[in-house]
Amino acid sequence: MGSLFRSEEMALCQLFLQSEAAYACVSELGELGLVQFRDLNPDVNAFQRKFVNEVRRCDEMERKLRYLEKEIKKDGIPMLDTGESPEAPQPREMIDLEATFEKLENELREVNQNAEALKRNFLELTELKHILRKTQVFFDEQEGGVNQTTESMTRALITDEARTAGASMGPVQLGYMEKSNEREDYLPCFVAGVILRERLPAFERMLWRACRGNVFLRQAMIETPLEDPTNGDQVHKSVFIIFFQGDQLKTRVKKICEGFRATLYPCPEAPADRREMAMGVMTRIEDLNTVLGQTQDHRHRVLVAAAKNLKNWFVKVRKIKAIYHTLNLFNLDVTQKCLIAECWVPLLDIETIQLALRRGTERSGSSVPPILNRMQTFENPPTYNRTNKFTKAFQALIDAYGVASYREMNPAPYTIITFPFLFAVMFGDLGHGAIMALFGLWMIRKEKGLAAQKTDNEIWNIFFGGRYIIFLMGVFSMYTGLIYNDIFSKSLNIFGSHWHLSYNKSTVMENKFLQLSPKGDYEGAPYPFGMDPIWQVAGANKIIFHNAYKMKISIIFGVIHMIFGVVMSWHNHTYFRNRISLLYEFIPQLVFLLLLFFYMVLLMFIKWIKFAATNDKPYSEACAPSILITFIDMVLFNTPKPPPENCETYMFMGQHFIQVLFVLVAVGCIPVMLLAKPLLIMQARKQANVQPIAGATSDAEAGGVSNSGSHGGGGGHEEEEELSEIFIHQSIHTIEYVLGSVSHTASYLRLWALSLAHAQLAEVLWTMVLSIGLKQEGPVGGIVLTCVFAFWAILTVGILVLMEGLSAFLHTLRLHWVEFQSKFYKGQGYAFQPFSFDAIIENGAAAAEE
Repeated sequence: MGSLFRSEEMALCQLFLQSEAAYACVSELGELGLVQFRDLNPDVNAFQRKFVNEVRRCDEMERKLRYLEKEIKKDGIPMLDTGESPEAPQPREMIDLEATFEKLENELREVNQNAEALKRNFLELTELKHILRKTQVFFDEQEGGVNQTTESMTRALITDEARTAGASMGPVQLGYMEKSNEREDYLPCFVAGVILRERLPAFERMLWRACRGNVFLRQAMIETPLEDPTNGDQVHKSVFIIFFQGDQLKTRVKKICEGFRATLYPCPEAPADRREMAMGVMTRIEDLNTVLGQTQDHRHRVLVAAAKNLKNWFVKVRKIKAIYHTLNLFNLDVTQKCLIAECWVPLLDIETIQLALRRGTERSGSSVPPILNRMQTFENPPTYNRTNKFTKAFQALIDAYGVASYREMNPAPYTIITFPFLFAVMFGDLGHGAIMALFGLWMIRKEKGLAAQKTDNEIWNIFFGGRYIIFLMGVFSMYTGLIYNDIFSKSLNIFGSHWHLSYNKSTVMENKFLQLSPKGDYEGAPYPFGMDPIWQVAGANKIIFHNAYKMKISIIFGVIHMIFGVVMSWHNHTYFRNRISLLYEFIPQLVFLLLLFFYMVLLMFIKWIKFAATNDKPYSEACAPSILITFIDMVLFNTPKPPPENCETYMFMGQHFIQVLFVLVAVGCIPVMLLAKPLLIMQARKQANVQPIAGATSDAEAGGVSNSGSHGGGGGHEEEEELSEIFIHQSIHTIEYVLGSVSHTASYLRLWALSLAHAQLAEVLWTMVLSIGLKQEGPVGGIVLTCVFAFWAILTVGILVLMEGLSAFLHTLRLHWVEFQSKFYKGQGYAFQPFSFDAIIENGAAAAEE
């Protein structure tokens, strides 16, 4: 089979590159993205490798670019992204890039430092301006006040020590230091400053407690917020002025101000001096505004120029860094003139890789061509499945369970059909499926624009990555919705119902609840496509009919799905030439599944064909046996219960003999699966007197390596496995398969359960919500209907499409991972991770956004 159904054939190659051409050749391979290099220096410290200095230089350049990016985003400047990927620069261009980044960083840091200093100076002048204004108000209020107020405040400011000495002091004007030789320490003085508004209450309490109430504080809020020059945040501050007496209190007050990070400013005592200082402050503020504007303009010009090239610079630096990091994986030969590498490459792409190496050699100007030799190895190669934008999401579902073993059958191509189909069986509704399909189609039509946005919203990225899955799930759900004849819990009468009433119509119309025969009076053939819409108006037997129908198709689809999984194991056994597993695992497993569960499916079809909703015995519905009871009696060898009168015990001639034979053969397959393979391995060891034969043990199967050595250079050598371990593994495998066949068949009943739940929820929303608005009449009814419809639409999309869709998606994923893939898929490989610039740049951009 081609690479669509199996992973690519891989080859381990040895690559010889001349030192001068190594950089250009690795650059070409990075653009190609088809080579996975191995580390030939696993024991060498990362700091002791040959190109560690170049990697450090790239790290330093990345740091400078991140600093520029941070400043550009801070200013909200858009960065030009053409979507193109420039080629990796030559090594000599690193010096020019380093010089450019160094110049930009130094210039920007210098501008930022100057701007910060100017902003700090501007903040100080602004605070001083507010202090001069507010303190002038304080002093104006004091000058117009009553002398008694001043006198009482002055007395309050005299300390206990002055009272003890019997000192007295006349009225003193605030802010004025009266000259007195005897009482100079007790004359009132003040300090003024600004403090953060949230610290003001604690600041007042501390002043009161530390100074024992011997201070007088006035404060006023600054209405406009001020900009913090350090981080650019807007802060709210208040102006304060503190009056006190004595050097001791002055020292204490200043320490408290320092502790609360309050900024103190000089404030002249004389009004004329304050006015003169205020005028000087305003002049300096205007000059600073002019200089700050010029500084910001220059900074903006520098950042705009850098924003035009920043994306390309990031790409170039990351490519250089990736190249040197890859070169550190190489070995040097004895002459130090040749680099030796080992790499995994897809076998079909060897010629493409050789052409890329030639281009790299020509770019470097080297005359020595590179050498690519294929090596023989017993190692398991990496698994590489080629994908495109359509198959990538389906392959991701498979790889989430486990990366396929090398050259193992890949379930992804089959999952493209089976996954949305099984989802649709549970989600079948024409209306809900149309909503999902339209959403997926919108993402597909707009995928280029949406992909270019590169948002870090994880939920949106999951939806966008699975846009083709969502679209197919919606389309398949529309198909099953037509089969169920279900659209928002209602039916479409496309072809006209083929069921007609065969009773007295007046009797039917007069009775609200009446049990009618489902066979009715059919004219010609049954409804041509899907369910007859008459079931929509059925009452009690509607859910009974739907249950019986959906339960049976769930078992039918489940058994066919599991048989298909077992058949897939046949392709694995034949490809890896594992004859023992083919004869003594695949055949017994298939026979066991066919004779028991596929036979049960056949009984369902026989029952549908043979019995009908008629009164003609023995083919009437009353004579139809229960498939479940028949299967239980078959497995337990029970004698069926006597049928109703004029009915047959069995559905066809020889049924009892065939059922006994099928059960005996199926039971006989169990010891074959359990013992045959370990016994043959033990016999082969005795005859050859060697360790376990290649490709016969379970480990060989898990590794997925061809015995012939012709598939990607694989070999059949496996480590020794004890016979006891082989018996234990085979026992576990057999028990898991036998019991799993029963449990997995029952597990597919989730198709019926979720389909029933989805249909009932849709009917509840219609009956309990939308029908209320439809019953309203008149203008008010139109308003009510609009509101009710909006509420119904929100519930429909939120619950039935999103939540029910997610539930059905998870159940479908489980059916594929456990019930289907467990039949053939080992998933014990490791992914092919080629050296690719695209992947490195994408991962680097994602990490930078985080």
